Amino acid sequence: GYGHTVPLSDGGKAFCIIYSAIGIPFTLLFLTAVVQRIIVYVTRRPVLYFHIRWGFSKQVVAIIHAIVLGFITVSCFFLIPAAIFSVLEDDWNFLESFYFCFISLSTIGLGDYVPGEGYNQKFRELYKIGITCYLLLGLIAMLVVLETFCELHELKKFRKLFYVKKDKEEDQVHIMEHDQLSFSSISDQAASMKDDQKANEPFVTSHSPTSNDSSLNN
Repeated sequence: GYGHTVPLSDGGKAFCIIYSAIGIPFTLLFLTAVVQRIIVYVTRRPVLYFHIRWGFSKQVVAIIHAIVLGFITVSCFFLIPAAIFSVLEDDWNFLESFYFCFISLSTIGLGDYVPGEGYNQKFRELYKIGITCYLLLGLIAMLVVLETFCELHELKKFRKLFYVKKDKEEDQVHIMEHDQLSFSSISDQAASMKDDQKANEPFVTSHSPTSNDSSLNN
């Protein structure tokens, strides 16, 4: 939120709260779904292609790919737009334009620089729509680059340093206790099922072996 356009009435403020509570999660879900689909074609498949096709190390290819993708993203969404904004905005220089691009795409949005606020600008409505598309595409590109760097093996090893390590001995003890309880309960259930089967079996008279032998002799 840049802060240059705000609701003034109580109803507008209430609507803004409700709309933000619903819209922000859906926007995050939308961006996550789009990034997960784009990264398959932009990052994973190219790295796998060079790894299988040319036999390069997958880690080396991933690092080079991440650096190249980051350079392309900075050029297309920071340097070039900053040059364009410095031309379209009369009182902006290149540093101020680059500052606006960084603050906007990093989702900080301080609001001290807002493009398209001059009423004498030509095609002002079209200019606003273009800025909206630029911010949306730039945010997706930034998330793709961050996800690409997060998938690097070196960064994964670095992130493991901050994970909470579990005690393996305690985990094994808990697993063994759980297994003993499960095995004992299974054996108890099996014994009770056998007793029930014996109780439900029809009564059969047993003949003594002497009587059987005598009958055979006769």
